[in-house]
Amino acid sequence: MQGLLSALTIIAELYRTGKRRLPDRVPLRFVPSAWRPFVLRDGIVDRAAYELCALAQLRERLRAGDIWVSGSRQFRDFDSYLIPSATFDALREKGPLPLAIETDFDRHIEERRARLDTAIEQVTVLARQGELPQVRLNESGLIISPLKAATPPATEIARRAAYDRLPRVKITDLLLEVDAWTGFSECFIHRRSGREADDRNALLTVILADGINLGLTRMAETCRGASLRQLAHLHDWHISEAAYGEALGRLIDAHRAMPLAALWGDGTTSSSDGQQFHAGGRGAAIGDINARSGNEPGVAFYTHVSDRYGPFATRVIAATAGEAPYVLDGLLYQQTGLTIEEHYTDTGGASDHVFGLMPFFGYRFAPRLRDIKERRLHLLPGQEAGPLLAGMTGEPIALGHVAAHWDELLRFATSIRTGTGTASAMLRRLSAYPRQNGLALALRELGRLERSIFMLDWLRDIDLRRRTQAGLNKGEARNALARALFFNQLGELRDRRFENQTYRASGLNLLVAAIILWNTRYLEVALADIGTPDEIARHVAPLGWEHISLTGDYSWNVEDRPDPDALRPLRAVRSLLAA
Repeated sequence: MQGLLSALTIIAELYRTGKRRLPDRVPLRFVPSAWRPFVLRDGIVDRAAYELCALAQLRERLRAGDIWVSGSRQFRDFDSYLIPSATFDALREKGPLPLAIETDFDRHIEERRARLDTAIEQVTVLARQGELPQVRLNESGLIISPLKAATPPATEIARRAAYDRLPRVKITDLLLEVDAWTGFSECFIHRRSGREADDRNALLTVILADGINLGLTRMAETCRGASLRQLAHLHDWHISEAAYGEALGRLIDAHRAMPLAALWGDGTTSSSDGQQFHAGGRGAAIGDINARSGNEPGVAFYTHVSDRYGPFATRVIAATAGEAPYVLDGLLYQQTGLTIEEHYTDTGGASDHVFGLMPFFGYRFAPRLRDIKERRLHLLPGQEAGPLLAGMTGEPIALGHVAAHWDELLRFATSIRTGTGTASAMLRRLSAYPRQNGLALALRELGRLERSIFMLDWLRDIDLRRRTQAGLNKGEARNALARALFFNQLGELRDRRFENQTYRASGLNLLVAAIILWNTRYLEVALADIGTPDEIARHVAPLGWEHISLTGDYSWNVEDRPDPDALRPLRAVRSLLAA
């Protein structure tokens, strides 16, 4: 590193003085082998090649974070993202760090070693006995059979019967009813005065315009009694990302307290996934192209969903951005009373960095890895996998490197926990390095260890596979409802500004949560009315929208709204048959 900096100093001096020849002795240790035939010609240093090599190496070192520029935003020292070393030392000396793992390195590794030894032994014994659930593992390789559907056949009949009983309702009436239950509109206070909106209906109109992607101009034309000027004023002064987060928290907390929601899960597991939305019209340039989602530009809404179907966090990310850095954001910064212990993603949300970081905050990471058979187990030094698992074993964990950077890892995780920086911003910075720095490599090695434990758990625990599949299915079903709601402007984002895209994503998620809450409350009554047992009711999702009118004139009939402690009457079966 010092050799490169010295070379750059020499080059700068040449340009300052106007000299053409390099000094007789110049630093060469930084020159890679691929560059040496060009830099050294017959034992003589070629100035042009030397300069190009030095600048190329400077670019790589800047990207890797090994060299930084004082005052720069893009090429900041990574240490500046973390809490000051003195503050971290004070926190450590005062008491236990706000982390969920054993902070003593030796004890932490021994606990992980014991877990890995146990998992290896159990998988080996079960495999030799042919008792790995829906898994065949032998010297020839690994075969994992797809999970069989666990939904009872009577579920579809119960679902149709229950939804046939739900009242038909306009989306505006649904929002009024949910607002009467939760008061979520109170969260959208004036940015300056802190007062609630004088016209509650106009505020709900603005939220609805975000949620269904209609926009304020067309909403003003469609909604009676609201002018564009009034809606724009409310949006400018009352709508904010923080307000959307607080309002969503009210809906999620109200929903998770309902008895029917408890049948769907205990509220301790969740999943997250990205949903692609195309960017159309003049704003097409705002989007990037992701080959997996077609050749049209767009962005993605990355949403976290609890096992009770509640979408408790969402954010906008670039279509080409990796999903893995954003997994922790939704878990750490959500504004609900949920206590998540286990989280699921698909392969796109999984990386060794996320595997390594999750335990620091008390989360068990359980992604559905599409290529699990091609992935390698990484054991600690001195551990043996045995002949049955030998074909799945890769290079051992670089334990010495992890030990050398353990304090940095603790400081890194503490910085995220204390809010010095977001998890996504820090992980994006680490993963962007073409040649990863010491901290990134240490976190990767720790993640390999956690992933190896998880892979063995995946083979021996069919309940873990079922929970993961069920969690991801709930997120995908929620995406179908979101797609149905976000139907205006061909379902495309036309806004150039990231702030407006965020409002659309937050409004859509709030609308989804309101429909889920409304459906759940009425499904409780409908399922009880038709005598549905709990083992069937737990498979009926609150994601239907056939009974909700999403289009037409958006009017707010407050007089027709039931009292907060009352519900609309269910539809009678005879009237359905007559229709």
